[in-house]
Amino acid sequence: MEAKMNQFFESVTNFFGGGDHVPWSTPDVILGCEREVAEARKDESADRTNESIMRLSWALVHSRQQEDMQRGIAMLEASLTNTNSPLQKREKLYLLAVGYYRVGNYSKSMQLLDQCLEIAPDWRQALSLKKTVEDRVTKDGVIGIGITATAVGLIAGGIAAALARKN
Repeated sequence: MEAKMNQFFESVTNFFGGGDHVPWSTPDVILGCEREVAEARKDESADRTNESIMRLSWALVHSRQQEDMQRGIAMLEASLTNTNSPLQKREKLYLLAVGYYRVGNYSKSMQLLDQCLEIAPDWRQALSLKKTVEDRVTKDGVIGIGITATAVGLIAGGIAAALARKN
């Protein structure tokens, strides 16, 4: 019985907590990537700088801090215009989709994931994130319906109570 109760509470927690499988980065990882970018720029190696910027962008969009996510999105959007390689474009689109997912812009995330899947239709990572975004949209819709139903119920209850007092 206790195991079933724990399983129930865990499922409720996951439902409302949005437990996805997209990894998080830490401030230490971001700091290390920023140092790597600075060193690569000193060496004036374009390839090394681009690789370092991609790692920094990854760390930023996977951060728990809203400002970091926005910074990562801006970096990726700026670098996307200079991307000729389909592989690099796919990677940047995916990271942008992660960033938009993390900031709650699910429609933009889905749009970017669709672009990723046009380049690589069987890319499991993009397919997995797309499922996660779809699940989140569904979950948010269910929660919204529940909140609306509760509000309507409270209003109806208030009206009924007011009418009962009148009589």
